[in-house]
Amino acid sequence: MFRPFTSLFASVGLAFTLPACAQPAPAVQQQDADPALWVVQDKDTTIYLFGTIHVLKPGLSWFDETVKKAFDRSGTLVLEMVEPDQETQQRVVVSKAFAKAGPPLTEKLPEDKRAAFVKALEDNKLPRASFERMQPWFAAISLSVLPVQKLGYDAGNGPEGVLTRAAKAQKKQVMGLETFEGQMSIFDSLSEKAQLDLLNSTVEELPKAGETMDRMVKDWATGNPDGLAATMNESLKDSPEVGKALLVDRNAKWAAWIAERMRTPGRVFIAVGAGHLAGPQSVQAHLGKYRLRAVRVKY
Repeated sequence: MFRPFTSLFASVGLAFTLPACAQPAPAVQQQDADPALWVVQDKDTTIYLFGTIHVLKPGLSWFDETVKKAFDRSGTLVLEMVEPDQETQQRVVVSKAFAKAGPPLTEKLPEDKRAAFVKALEDNKLPRASFERMQPWFAAISLSVLPVQKLGYDAGNGPEGVLTRAAKAQKKQVMGLETFEGQMSIFDSLSEKAQLDLLNSTVEELPKAGETMDRMVKDWATGNPDGLAATMNESLKDSPEVGKALLVDRNAKWAAWIAERMRTPGRVFIAVGAGHLAGPQSVQAHLGKYRLRAVRVKY
């Protein structure tokens, strides 16, 4: 059975699904965190690879020490995606995340899964009518957001937002490896079976989403990519299609981008979901095809 989709999103998924809350985070005691950082370099080009957790609770102090020094030295920040304006987001969501025809979502589910789906909506006080026209993948995302939000996880505390604000303050170039529409197209291109499997597993695993997130954040904060890889391998082992779309194909493309960027002198700080930098199909592994080696930065 799949793990909660929330865990996939947090470490290898897409950066658009949990918008930052407008309210400032409450003051909390800061705890030191030392996430993993790698570097790829030659005589005139340096590219840092930093793994993120897209949503975090307030209170983790990670943007300091070696990570901040690497960022400050870099002239360009590269993210999975640069968030577009609200109008663009709405247009793309309407065009890709909702079915204009066909049976309602509940009827697409196997009969023995329908009651659990409806109960999940009721338990979270979500209107069933608004979900019936959703594509299954978008319904899975929408449901997976709730448990972690209730536990205090928020994109506003995530590294992408912190790094973007710092880059703008330092007048650095900010660019994305993918576009908002391109990211949504990854899910939209999944077969209906894979989408429904994601939705059903999300419903079944909702009660454990907080536990899974807490474990992944602990591995991230202590610089344990092997722990993250173990969680991701468990999450994706039952769906080669999802793993290929979310992880393998994207990692290969990003490694090719890095190899091309190494031809241009300068310093670049790349921040992507930590799951992309863990396991046998990591970005670092794909870099080997280009005779490039990512070295873990010790700190």
